[in-house]
Amino acid sequence: MRPSRRVRNGRRKTAAGGGARTLKIEVFDNQIEPALKALKKEMLKGGLFKEMKRRAYYEKPSVKRKRKQAEARRKRRKALRRSQGDFD
Repeated sequence: MRPSRRVRNGRRKTAAGGGARTLKIEVFDNQIEPALKALKKEMLKGGLFKEMKRRAYYEKPSVKRKRKQAEARRKRRKALRRSQGDFD
């Protein structure tokens, strides 16, 4: 029998990479619409929609590497703009 995931530093890797975070939205007085709106907002903030879209199809390792590099570039540029904006 094979283990499902590699274990590193005593922790089991989760499918989401960082760690599975459970979303909990409370519904008051059977008000479904605001609860759905809150759920969608939390999922959007957590990047769940992007993750689902990305996992819909197989991503080759080279494409995955390029995507991650592009994300890192965008993140660095954003941080640079933010730090330069502080001095204006």
